[in-house]
Amino acid sequence: MWADNETSDDLLGFKVHADLIVDVINDDDVLPVTIGVFGDWGSGKSSILKIVEKELIGNAKDGFKDGTLVLYFNGWVFEGYDDAKAALLESIIEKFAKHKTLGSKVKDETVKLFKSVKWMRLMGLGFKKIAVPAATAYLTGGVSLIPYLLSEFSQIEPAELANKLKGDDAGNFLSSIIKKNEEDEITMVREFRDEFKKMLDKSEIEKLVVIIDDLDRCTPDRLIENLEAIKLFLNVDKTAFVIGADPRIVRHAIELRYKTDGIENSSDVESRNERIVSDYLEKLIQVPYYLPKLTDNEVETYLSLLFCQKELGANFEKVLKAFYLTRENNRYDVFGLGDIGSILEPEEKSKLTNSVSIIASLSPIITEGLKGNPRQIKRFLNTYSLRDRLVRVAKMSDFKMDVLAKLMVLEYSSQSLFRQIYDWQSTQKGEPKEIKELESLASKNSIDFIKEKYSADWGTEKIVKWLNAEPKLTGIDLRDYYWITRDQLTSSISGSSLISPHIRSLVKKLIEPVSGSALTRTVTNEIKDKLNEGDYETLISLLEKELIKAPEKTEIHEAFIELMSEKCPNVIEAYKRAIKNVDNNQIPFSLAQNFKLIESKNIDVKKLYKVFDKDSQIYNAINNVD
Repeated sequence: MWADNETSDDLLGFKVHADLIVDVINDDDVLPVTIGVFGDWGSGKSSILKIVEKELIGNAKDGFKDGTLVLYFNGWVFEGYDDAKAALLESIIEKFAKHKTLGSKVKDETVKLFKSVKWMRLMGLGFKKIAVPAATAYLTGGVSLIPYLLSEFSQIEPAELANKLKGDDAGNFLSSIIKKNEEDEITMVREFRDEFKKMLDKSEIEKLVVIIDDLDRCTPDRLIENLEAIKLFLNVDKTAFVIGADPRIVRHAIELRYKTDGIENSSDVESRNERIVSDYLEKLIQVPYYLPKLTDNEVETYLSLLFCQKELGANFEKVLKAFYLTRENNRYDVFGLGDIGSILEPEEKSKLTNSVSIIASLSPIITEGLKGNPRQIKRFLNTYSLRDRLVRVAKMSDFKMDVLAKLMVLEYSSQSLFRQIYDWQSTQKGEPKEIKELESLASKNSIDFIKEKYSADWGTEKIVKWLNAEPKLTGIDLRDYYWITRDQLTSSISGSSLISPHIRSLVKKLIEPVSGSALTRTVTNEIKDKLNEGDYETLISLLEKELIKAPEKTEIHEAFIELMSEKCPNVIEAYKRAIKNVDNNQIPFSLAQNFKLIESKNIDVKKLYKVFDKDSQIYNAINNVD
């Protein structure tokens, strides 16, 4: 099994990206700078950041080497804090205060900075937890709130806070919080920056590099607080911030925080929101760097290295060195079993031959099906390995692991088609005639006929490539293979952990109660022609599951109808599949008006009317609407 952790071992050939980032950091003329390492969820951002850290400090345990101090933070760690901005700032200062080499040099400055951050936190929470309740207590003569404040903010000099709240000047103190909060915060930010620069100068370090990972796992509020903390350091000499995140999640969080509303033309509002998000990012991140998707050859190389890592243990180091050496001269070809055979012992090569050859033969469709995403590839292999063990434990004879691997690619990339094959084989003693016909049609490239007889889903380029890939499934009894995968047939095929946060957030936006215009904006601005094929299929599949779980929820049906209205692909087919799997009497009959409305827009939805049960309210309502 393979752990889903970031690593400084470069199995993806990503060192070239890390070297580029290090080169920017080492250019003193560029500093101060903020670099965004952007990529989809699971694309390898964390591994690149780890390689950057290793390139800058090597094995220095205190993060300090050749005048450069590197601090590595996981933004998700601060998720539970009431003020993630203050938590991040305090963590940075604490690294200086406790550093064996630097701590004694900057002791006075760290004390001042700690106090500054704590008062910043106080001001940040002022309205919610101090200003309003404390003012209420003051005006009504109450004093019982004082112990609460001392407990809530005990780290901010309790005696000082108590004196301010109990003394004769308490009213002025509260007034200053309420009326001059913004002015005071600006002053504190300026003072913080000045004090931080003094600390850097006194520490005598040449460069501070702060690496922040996993921002895209944070809630929008916490993500913005982390970004606001980083903004405090803009224009502070000798600093470089490197941020790893999915840009779609970052943009969504910024939009939620700063979006504008209005009754004017909705397109103007959307355009203004887009400018706000873009301006914010451009000011904060001077160097955006987007990670490319892995190619077929890179996926095959990654798969081979993962199996070498698993099978060879400590001896994997020699394979890794050979890989690095090869990549210096050849960045494009596959690095596979043929390249490492000469450095392996016979028994080591024997261990690898079967697994690597099976996966290598399927790497093109694995690349297509899993979108070249390293995390999904690793979890795919973990499931594959677990099922391989189950085959051996169950003592199944004549079981072909390459057949299992091929079916699993479909399982992860198109669960609806995977289930359809299950339905076919379950009534035909494991050998569905439909697969035989589909493979024959695919080999002749008869795409139109496939779409006409089966569905548009079966006629996509990705699925046709899957049908044509070896091994062919014609003539194979699939019952044992579906028995091995039965753990997934009653739940999510790919598992929620394999679905990116961006797609989950989009599904949530679609099915939450919203106005019709908001739903339309979500579909047109964030879904239609905005998602890659894999993400779009995942979104439609999740919607289908939500409808099956809760057919009585009008909002889910409305999401489907809006997607149909915008002529998004494969929506009607997905909706029909869901309708066939639910009690049609639970479907709100009021939806009949929605269907007739999109029908008036020349959207061909009449074919789905036939799917509704003829004795259901929705069927009768549709047929009674003029």
